[in-house]
Amino acid sequence: MPLTLKLSQRETAFNNEVVTRFELYNSLFQTLPFYQVKDTGILLPFFSSHCEKEVTKEVSPTAIIESFFKKYVPDIDHQEQINRMFRFIQYIERQVVLFDAIEDSSFSKIGRSDDSGTLQSLLQQASVSEQSRNNISQKLNDFSLRLVLTAHPTQFYPGTVLGIMTDLIEALKTNDINTIDVLLQQLGKTPFFNKTSPTPVDEAISLAWFLENIFYHAVAGIQSKLDEEFDLKKDRANQLLELGFWPGGDRDGNPNVTAETTKAVASFLRQRVFRCYYRDLRVLKRRITFRGVEKAMAKLEELIYQNANTKVEPANLQPEILELLESIKHTLITSHDSLFVNVVDDLIKKVQLFGCYFATLDIRQDSRILRKVFKFCTEQAEIHTGIAEGYEELPEDEKLKTIVFNEADFHCPDDADKLICDTLNTIRLMKQIQFTNGEKACQRFIISNCQQASDILQLINLFLWSGWESENLSVDFMPLFETVNDLKHAAQVMESLYTHPFYAAHLKKRGNLQTIMLGFSDSTKDGGYLMANWSIYQAKVELTAMARKYGVQLAFFDGRGGPPARGGGKTHRFYASMGEEIANEHIQLTIQGQTVSSQYGSVETARFNMEQLINAGIISALHPNRDDLLDTRHKELITAMADTSYKLFLDLRQHPMFVEYLEKFSPLKLLSHINISSRPTKRNSDASLKLEDLRAISFVTSWSQLKQSIPGFYGVGTALNKMKQDGHWDEIKELYNSSGFFKTMVDNCTMSMSKSDFRVTAYLEKDKKFGKFWKMLKDEFELTKHMLLELTGSTVLMQEYPVERRSIAIRERIVLPLVIIQHYALQCLSNNTDEELTKIYNKLVIRTVYGIVNAGRNLA
Repeated sequence: MPLTLKLSQRETAFNNEVVTRFELYNSLFQTLPFYQVKDTGILLPFFSSHCEKEVTKEVSPTAIIESFFKKYVPDIDHQEQINRMFRFIQYIERQVVLFDAIEDSSFSKIGRSDDSGTLQSLLQQASVSEQSRNNISQKLNDFSLRLVLTAHPTQFYPGTVLGIMTDLIEALKTNDINTIDVLLQQLGKTPFFNKTSPTPVDEAISLAWFLENIFYHAVAGIQSKLDEEFDLKKDRANQLLELGFWPGGDRDGNPNVTAETTKAVASFLRQRVFRCYYRDLRVLKRRITFRGVEKAMAKLEELIYQNANTKVEPANLQPEILELLESIKHTLITSHDSLFVNVVDDLIKKVQLFGCYFATLDIRQDSRILRKVFKFCTEQAEIHTGIAEGYEELPEDEKLKTIVFNEADFHCPDDADKLICDTLNTIRLMKQIQFTNGEKACQRFIISNCQQASDILQLINLFLWSGWESENLSVDFMPLFETVNDLKHAAQVMESLYTHPFYAAHLKKRGNLQTIMLGFSDSTKDGGYLMANWSIYQAKVELTAMARKYGVQLAFFDGRGGPPARGGGKTHRFYASMGEEIANEHIQLTIQGQTVSSQYGSVETARFNMEQLINAGIISALHPNRDDLLDTRHKELITAMADTSYKLFLDLRQHPMFVEYLEKFSPLKLLSHINISSRPTKRNSDASLKLEDLRAISFVTSWSQLKQSIPGFYGVGTALNKMKQDGHWDEIKELYNSSGFFKTMVDNCTMSMSKSDFRVTAYLEKDKKFGKFWKMLKDEFELTKHMLLELTGSTVLMQEYPVERRSIAIRERIVLPLVIIQHYALQCLSNNTDEELTKIYNKLVIRTVYGIVNAGRNLA
């Protein structure tokens, strides 16, 4: 079927299934029996249309709001105007949920442009010949996919709203009008935000909703299909599909995460998975009512029920549960004609996949903290560290020569510094968690801001001084390289580790597999979009070459956010475009923010997105595309563009108005008041705002609220323009058409730009102080847009993806009133001295953030 025909069919389906149904069901909101909802519902379309019309004329948000009330509701005071705006916000928040639900319910009709990139296409290839099936089986046996749910402002929708959304999606699939009406009423009365900031345990509970309701079924479903179709090893070292979890384990920059938190979350995850098993066991009990299995079934029920509902002394029960299930299966096969063996197999598979832990709880801490802990320990008389005096002052190569590894059983005194105590207590706790929940429950320690090999070797010492033995050190140590500079030196750091006798021996015991984490968010904040993506690509090539040189298996763990500026966008295309120079046998990535609910919000979408990632890894290994192997000339061109854009981005960052502009016109300063995360918006939360302390997520979110996605495009236009002026344009066009990596990078950039709208802030062009600065940003936007359209041969951004483009446009239209209200409130704050009004304006700003991020789906 020609691509254009497929596209037009998808567009037609989108119009029928999404646009028409949204307009229809949106009208139901107006009949909801809540305080002045009818008023709001009648007034909102006028407000939306007024905003759209006035923004086109580049009128300021204040003038837009004032002229609206003057024209449509002239007889109300300022306080009532504010009340109306709050009601508009409530209404729009729920419109966004409705649009999400309608889009998700239509996924089977519009989500798959075709079946390429899913399990179906792998099965089609396998059916060609036995050899093809064997080749795919072999690659699957070497491959693994790990999705890690992280605690970055985790989920803008609380669990209660997610539950309503799930039911709404099901009702929408059959257009069950009565159920939809009742659910919209429930949605109208359900609060969307927390009164207080969540604790890390609250965050864990919120994200565990996805483990329990989505991944438990999706992961098991994919695994079953793969087992059924391919010859997969039963005794492989690492699972094909694995889940990771950061809430409660990630303490980098979050003083609210403590050893007690980690313990509580590990216990919670254990209990949750047993509850899932218990639900399945009840199904099993209804089916297996035969003689010969009574004892095993009773024992199984006792074990699972107790661990799901009561506080029992925990132990790793996975082997015992599997043994009981296997004995039941054996009896069914030998005595009962294999009746309901499939039901038993399903539970066996889930227990094999999730054990007593559900998802691996990763521990993460900053290298600067770990260095302090190391120094503290070397000063304790009761630890015979063997570390020579003056070690700290030694150059790195001397440190690596002189460091020794002695074992001790040091307990941190209670009066030690809080962070030191927490680090040492957590290291000891990891051993306990492994004992109670299984080794995989907590076996990864990530060192963020890792800059040298000694950072990892010193951390190993902290383990050995805390009761761990080098022979039984069942922990994987993972450096996280984030800044452009750290990425440049990453391969050198890893060579120092691979050649260090102690580390090489440890790695051998861990199956000779090294995981390295690379951070997209911080590298973008540090070097801009092009430089970040190119630095990570180059680092991956160098790190792969280094691992291959020393015979080490390599897994890259990508710290990706939702938006392209933080490594998001068309993720599966990114992995499919890895050339042979980059290790791609193991795909590991973080999923966070709105990416969780937009891509993994239902079992269907979760399966689709996970299958795409599996397919990307297998196909790139089986059929490497020669064009994805960038030649020397291609690398020169991309390096030149990255350098040009980096210089421009650096000039922007160092501009004296940069931070002030962001503070004044975006909700940056108020993000810490949004009760969605336990983490501070910046690392040194007590100090005044400095760009280097600002978290990448706050940085990117602030620009997205401004409707100026600077981190996702700034410098790209200038870099492309320079290539054209220097006579290399034909080469760049050829590169775009042939290289999957470069095309994905460009396409993700156009997605970022599609969510920008400089009309909202156009009034700033006349501002005496910020006019020139705003114009500089706008000029780069227009240049980038012009160059991208020319490069892609398009007349509009995202022309190749019309359904996605239309979805973004509708979402942007829905939330435009929120954007205007937010900017109005920010303008009011800068001219206001009334303390009470300041609180109200702050609240107005904060409330708009939720809806804007939720509508963007991958803005956070």
